[in-house]
Amino acid sequence: MQGSLVAGRYRLGESIGSGGMGRVWRAHDEVLHRAVAIKELTAALYVSDSEQAMLLARTRAEARAAARINHSAVVTVHDVLEHDGRPWIVMELVEGHSLADAVKERERVEPREAARIGMWVLRALRAAHAAGVLHRDVKPGNVLLGRDGRVLLTDFGIAQIDGDTAITRTGEVVGSVDYLAPERVRGHDPGPSSDLWALGATLYTAVEGRSPFRRTSPLTTMQAVVEEEAEEPRHAGPLAPVISALLHKDPAVRPDADRAEQMLAEAAEGRRPSAAQEYVPTRAVDAHVPLPHETRPEAVPQVPQHPQHPRGGPTAVQRLYAHPAAAPRRRVRGRVIALVVALAAIIGGGTAVMLQQGNRDGTTAGPSPTATATPTPDPTGTGRAEPRGGLPEGWVRRSDPYGFSIALPGDDWEREVFDEETRQVDYTPDGGEHFIRIAIDDSPDFDDPYEHLSDLNQQIGERLVGYQRILLDRRVYRDRESARLEYGWTALAKDTDFPGPRRAVDQMYVSRDGVEYAIYMSGPAEDWATTGEQFETVLKGWREP
Repeated sequence: MQGSLVAGRYRLGESIGSGGMGRVWRAHDEVLHRAVAIKELTAALYVSDSEQAMLLARTRAEARAAARINHSAVVTVHDVLEHDGRPWIVMELVEGHSLADAVKERERVEPREAARIGMWVLRALRAAHAAGVLHRDVKPGNVLLGRDGRVLLTDFGIAQIDGDTAITRTGEVVGSVDYLAPERVRGHDPGPSSDLWALGATLYTAVEGRSPFRRTSPLTTMQAVVEEEAEEPRHAGPLAPVISALLHKDPAVRPDADRAEQMLAEAAEGRRPSAAQEYVPTRAVDAHVPLPHETRPEAVPQVPQHPQHPRGGPTAVQRLYAHPAAAPRRRVRGRVIALVVALAAIIGGGTAVMLQQGNRDGTTAGPSPTATATPTPDPTGTGRAEPRGGLPEGWVRRSDPYGFSIALPGDDWEREVFDEETRQVDYTPDGGEHFIRIAIDDSPDFDDPYEHLSDLNQQIGERLVGYQRILLDRRVYRDRESARLEYGWTALAKDTDFPGPRRAVDQMYVSRDGVEYAIYMSGPAEDWATTGEQFETVLKGWREP
């Protein structure tokens, strides 16, 4: 897409950032001859019409929220336009990087510098609150550090504006779970103090290199937010009591914006703020977040390791690449999670909570556009047809016991477990002549999908008859680094019930929480043109657990 002209005016340059909802491009305004940043809503590519309408509404709300705030520490929105059936936001270009990037590169930020950053974020929040806007997603990834020393707050994508009609579903809570205030976890309406809590968690991440309440899953992280105290920061220096004050469980006790700015100013000068001493360490709130095993009695299946092989039973070649079974898969991952039952004790029965689990560096896996539409896995293991919502005619969506959902070319595609030990699962309409294989690896051997597929290419190339690599390249899939391997070979009768020339394609990527996903499809070479087209639709319809 680089080099494309958007709306006849903005020439796209390189991609400079991405998240679960969209990608940000550097661009040139060919009318005003200036550099700008353009946010593309890539999530709209993969959702049904009804979900797309929700995303469009949220994008317009983001632009409105930012546009009504007049402050030098808030990224300016220049324009909102539609291109390719999707909304794009044209914004001020900030030359620099995010606070999350700084933490990732340096491990932690010096306390006085963190306090200075916090002051500017606080000023941006004060201006937003004065304009009737709650940000609701303050986190290191949304704090930009300009090369000129400026600090700016960006991404008002889930902001709440006084007087606006709600565009979230009833009971839906949206935000990055690592930076979500306890009152929001408990289902209370957010206020300005909720943004200040998120600022406190952001500053903790900056000076410590990790978020204060991060646990192994969004659910256990929420439990920690409500019930536990943050570990005493070891590298915060004079900023430590300010962080403690902002992270008070009771929003009524937290300092207001004026008091917080005074304390941050003192910390930025290297002085321990005297006013912070009145904010005693928080005490645990007597509320319990039910864990998955307390509300969902069914067993959680283990997840397979991922290497891909030609189908037809685990032959010697296939067993060569099989790894031991992975550790049990975490029930929830660092994506938007719909928690209907498990949080009923906190937010009331029947409501849904949509949350983002952050990465260690403070970035998050942004909202999955179809999380609330993803069906509950079918415990029978047979797969259950779902409404096709946005899929081509004749296609169906199936939920899988491993937690993901998949778009299939027809209702006749049946689920088969390829390898019980490694838990790889196939979907096929004809006993394996054509099939899709999904593999999920919680502990991948490679952190680069291209390197993994390169290794796989070398190994199977030495063992498959007539092997021919057709394509091996790097790609971007769902705003993540990805790779694709396409190849052909001649299947032998001793290895499969479907001998003869075959083709296969393997798309692999690593999610934000470090899980490797491989989506593989194979079929006879003679009708590969059709199979190859089907694979592209499978990719668009793929939904992570």
